[in-house]
Amino acid sequence: MSTIALVRRPGPQLDSGIVENIEKVAVDLDAARQQWEGYVRALEEHGWSTVEVEAADDCPDAVFVEDSVVMFRNVAVLTRPGADERKPETEGTRRALEDLGCSINAIKAPGTLDGGDVLKVGDTVYVGRGDRTNAEGIAQLRSILTPLGARVVAVPNRRVLHLKTAVTALPDGTVIGYPEFVENPAIYDRFLAVPEPRGTAVVCLSETELLISASAPRTAEMLREMGYRVTEVAISEFEKLEGCPTCLSVRLRNLV
Repeated sequence: MSTIALVRRPGPQLDSGIVENIEKVAVDLDAARQQWEGYVRALEEHGWSTVEVEAADDCPDAVFVEDSVVMFRNVAVLTRPGADERKPETEGTRRALEDLGCSINAIKAPGTLDGGDVLKVGDTVYVGRGDRTNAEGIAQLRSILTPLGARVVAVPNRRVLHLKTAVTALPDGTVIGYPEFVENPAIYDRFLAVPEPRGTAVVCLSETELLISASAPRTAEMLREMGYRVTEVAISEFEKLEGCPTCLSVRLRNLV
């Protein structure tokens, strides 16, 4: 089994990225590029092969490549982003996935779906219903994934940009989140609160290794005390655009 991560370099217009839920702060493009390289290096040092999706320099938010596709096993579902400015981002992702031999489906109008609104926990796929993902997008995703053995569960998400700004999952299936961001933690079978807003988003590198933002040191220590090996990466320039560690890659675990 191969582990591949799709990534996309930050483009020259990164500072023009969409900001809706936090105060707009200028992005240092040079620092962002260095942080992106550090993020990619961390993936590679943990055994992940990285594949660069072609640049989309006219799309300031394209570096957040996770929003362009949802993966379930080796099936790809190209999204239809809720922000019109982001809709062109999916074409480069499509070409990268075709080169990898993935089976490809797509969300169609009037559906909208952002990949950052999709959290997979085993065969359960939680989808945040909020400003970027609508009911039709969720319905289409359900019709694509249910025959593959997935259970698609819609959850409310009105407090933050994307569902995975509020919650992600540990390798054992425990959902972690910052309580003020989570509208109904009882939806999840196992929920664990984290002490910092930036601690909600972890990338599972393996069953024992996690990637987390360097902006969440208390959460990193909590996870280490639970027995995980935790790598902290600086992504502060992307956090200025409501980004998090999961946004910057698409992880493909089941390609052979």
